[in-house]
Amino acid sequence: MTPVPPVPLRKAVIPAAGMGTRFLPATKATPKEMLPVVDKPAIQYVVEEAVAAGLTDVLMVTGRNKRALEDHFDRNQELERLLRAKGDHGRLEKVRATNDLAALHYVRQGEPKGLGHAVLCAAPHVGDEPFAVLLGDDLIDPRDPLLARMAEVQGEHGGSVIALMEVDPAQIHLYGCAAVDLTKDADVVQVTSLVEKPPPGTAPSDLAVIGRYVLSPAVFDVLRDTPPGRGGEIQLTDALQRLLSDGDEQIHAVVFKGRRYDTGDRGDYLRAIVRLACEREDLGEEFRTWLHRYVTESMPKSP
Repeated sequence: MTPVPPVPLRKAVIPAAGMGTRFLPATKATPKEMLPVVDKPAIQYVVEEAVAAGLTDVLMVTGRNKRALEDHFDRNQELERLLRAKGDHGRLEKVRATNDLAALHYVRQGEPKGLGHAVLCAAPHVGDEPFAVLLGDDLIDPRDPLLARMAEVQGEHGGSVIALMEVDPAQIHLYGCAAVDLTKDADVVQVTSLVEKPPPGTAPSDLAVIGRYVLSPAVFDVLRDTPPGRGGEIQLTDALQRLLSDGDEQIHAVVFKGRRYDTGDRGDYLRAIVRLACEREDLGEEFRTWLHRYVTESMPKSP
């Protein structure tokens, strides 16, 4: 019998229903995904990453007060006319570029029941094919094509693929954590178990799950039967652990050593802006000069 070729990865799901309470009052009326990282909202970096990996169909799982996400990727004819009349073709192209990044779709989560529930909301749209999940709080530098590598691994092994990153053992209790076995590829491991936010001192490794997944559609059936876990929410990590326990599918992981910007934390959000601004061709030289002068001359000294 001729083997059935793997279904190509073409759909991405971006959970974006969170309230962003760590950034209040800025997120009282503005979605956290719309907070600017230099001059683009965080959500645009995530969509561009999906597109760069070849994914042409993007579903955002949103909630109340998230209309700005749809507006950002929609056509703004009045703004385009204004920029065209002013002859500001550079900004016009930037505005128009957001209109056609991908085929964008939206569904509301309705209730804040956790990441697992948000992913389950995508089931009718995804259907019976593998799909990527990209969390908007994690920005991956475009020079480090993590998602493309994960798609390659999923095409080779099937099942699901998650992204792992080494973290300080003192911080591992803040993440989902994986126990793994090595494979023939230096950057790929086979996952043997997963635990969501293990109590301090109990983590099986220092490999933390970060916000990129390539998932088999089999996860939907498991999520439908997954009870609330940590924080009273339906945890995606718990569903993936059940897939492992049932033995129906393998889960592999790409161990990521590249540049990641965590915009869900206020300190890391600021660091992400500084790092990206320093590396911009149009801003970097002037900004680095000012930053160096501020740090060495103007910044208040600690007592």
